[in-house]
Order: sequence, then C-alpha cells, then structure tokens
Amino acid sequence: MRRTLQPVRLSVDMPAILAYAEITGDFNPLHVDPVFAATTPMGGVIAHGTMSLNLVWQAIASTFGAAVAARSAIDVRFVRPVRVGDVVEAGGTESAERPGEFDVWVRNQEGIAVIEGSATLPAAPVPEAIGSAPD
Repeated sequence: MRRTLQPVRLSVDMPAILAYAEITGDFNPLHVDPVFAATTPMGGVIAHGTMSLNLVWQAIASTFGAAVAARSAIDVRFVRPVRVGDVVEAGGTESAERPGEFDVWVRNQEGIAVIEGSATLPAAPVPEAIGSAPD
C-alpha cells in the first residue's frame, strides 16, 4: 500500500504574506506592494513561492516527524502563482516504483497545482544486530 503525506493547508492573505516577508527579509514589491504589483505582468500581489513550498516540508514533518523532514530532499517546480485569497494545500503520495520517493504537490482551492515535484525521504536506519560480535 502506498503511503500518503498528511495534508497541510494555508489560507493566503496579506497579513500572512507580510509576516513571511518579515521573517525572510524578502520585501520584493511584487509580494508586498499592491500598487506596484498591479503594474507587473502578474497583475497583482503574489505570495512568496517558498511560503507555499514550506507546506511540503510541514506535510513531511507532520507525517514522519521533524527529523525525517530535516533529512529529506525535494525537487520541485513552481507552476502557477499563489494569490491573496487562495487556499493552498500540500500533500503527496509515495511512488509505486520508487519506495521512499513521494510525488508532492501544492494545490490551490480549485485543485490546480501551484507546485509539483518529488521528495526523497531518508532510508530508515538499519538497527544493529543484538548480541552480534565484531569480526
């Protein structure tokens, strides 16, 4: 049976975007200035991509623990912007062909992917044999 990641959800609003900008020091006007952002090809404010990406890490940590999340590797593509008012949810399903590798995503409230990719979780440590003697 394939394992799935515990879904993690975020409602994106300006206070969340501004708090993320403060935490990361990324005050790009595309993220924090509605007047400027309206003049760009994006047509308005978009959330930091890493704000949504963080949900993948949270899904791994809530499913397998923080230690596993800290040792996991992810490879993703940002496929669509996240806008103020979106509700995004991260999740993933273990690959049938590659145990320990998960197909991961972040999708908006319409079920449209905003991030797609994979996460490789560390192999479980092999316990030492009890009572075995060294060679």
